Amino acid sequence: MAVAIISKTGQKLMPTSERHAAKLLKSGKAVIEQYRPIFTIRLTKRKRGKTQPIEYASDTGYQHVGVSIKSEKHEFVHRQYDMLANETERHNDCRKYRRTRRNRLRYRKPRFNNRNPKQTKGEALAPSLQHRVDNQTRLFDSFCKVMPITTATFEMGKFDTQLLQAEADGKPLPQGKNYQQGSKYLYQTERAAVFGRDHYTCQVCGRSIKDGAILHTHHIGFWMTPPYRSNRIGNLLTVCEKCHMAKNHKVGGKLWGIKPKADNLAGASYMSSVRWRMYYALVLNHPEVEIHIQYGAKTALTRKERHIAKTHANDAYCIGSHRPLHRCREELFVKKRRNNRILSKFYDAKYIDIRDGKKKSGAQLSCGRTKQSESRRTEKNERIFRGQKCSAGHTNTRKQHYQFQHGDVVLWKSVKHSVKGTHCNGTRVLLDTGKSVRLADLQSIRKEGGWAVPLGNKLPCIPARNFQ
Repeated sequence: MAVAIISKTGQKLMPTSERHAAKLLKSGKAVIEQYRPIFTIRLTKRKRGKTQPIEYASDTGYQHVGVSIKSEKHEFVHRQYDMLANETERHNDCRKYRRTRRNRLRYRKPRFNNRNPKQTKGEALAPSLQHRVDNQTRLFDSFCKVMPITTATFEMGKFDTQLLQAEADGKPLPQGKNYQQGSKYLYQTERAAVFGRDHYTCQVCGRSIKDGAILHTHHIGFWMTPPYRSNRIGNLLTVCEKCHMAKNHKVGGKLWGIKPKADNLAGASYMSSVRWRMYYALVLNHPEVEIHIQYGAKTALTRKERHIAKTHANDAYCIGSHRPLHRCREELFVKKRRNNRILSKFYDAKYIDIRDGKKKSGAQLSCGRTKQSESRRTEKNERIFRGQKCSAGHTNTRKQHYQFQHGDVVLWKSVKHSVKGTHCNGTRVLLDTGKSVRLADLQSIRKEGGWAVPLGNKLPCIPARNFQ
């Protein structure tokens, strides 16, 4: 793994090896500058030096980002960055919490001119897309601050989502006016389009509106990790009121495990939406770097010619013009959620089921209705089977922010340790050795930050020298 070097005057020099950096630190000729995104040292005596052209190559994906920083002879960085998997779900939670807070302000003065001008003009991206764009631009900015990058190449392709959807469904490829006739053609709403596609029949039990069934639109991918609750037609299914029950959404229920027929095209839509916006932002913020765009077809061809395994970091290595023989090992970093904004957690009440005598939650023995307007007196009502109440439902509210989080590096008895968690309302910290230590006995060395190395990383490692 390479170590970035900055001169005494702030000039970015060529990276060096870990062994050479350790010698400089031990002899006092250098000091530690920073740890992220790459370990960087600052020289105490040398003021300037010569540099070589360094290229930054990035495989800009929706969920996974590959980064390779290389010169003609050496590869200095070979990494894969994974974005937050449940970013959209978190934004939905924030929106619900925000609306709940505003509903409590009964006498607040109305405010109308409190929106971003870009939002009113339709120029702003969705928060989940903007978050991914910012992450990739911040990665490039952080490496440019410590390494003398002269050129940068990003893989930004344009995808025909309707063509990909037709290929996944096995339908004829769209031509001419078919591009203007989507899945909602001749329907006013998505709900009506789903019912019309399924012929107003429940796709689980087969009941239809002729049998008196009340139809609902069900999100098929709710059980996936992360949950996929898109309102795309391919993720919606027609079910009746008897099948669309709370117990059928649990593990082993009729609705659990059903997979959407069509693939998720969020990645293709993302790149088609943000590629030029990302390109212009990079050019504007870094006028000293030559920014280039490359398509995925050329990357795949280069990877196959060199017989390199398919990974996002390897795709980044195949992007650009430099192909150094000396390569470094692959590293994986996962985006970490810094703050847990869910301050309250609800714990459901427990009852004894009079049918089998087992302890079950209130959600398992519910009335089964999904709306308050529906009647409880139906055949799907299971509240009548509630026996003795074992524990009452309660809400646990967290009222403080803990000083240390998982992954932080601390000093205890002159020895470095990694924090695994906190307990006793944040007064004690659990170290990587399993030892519980008082908060006052620890000294903070380094915070984990936004990117963390996952435990049990089993990505294939590339040898230090690859002459293939």
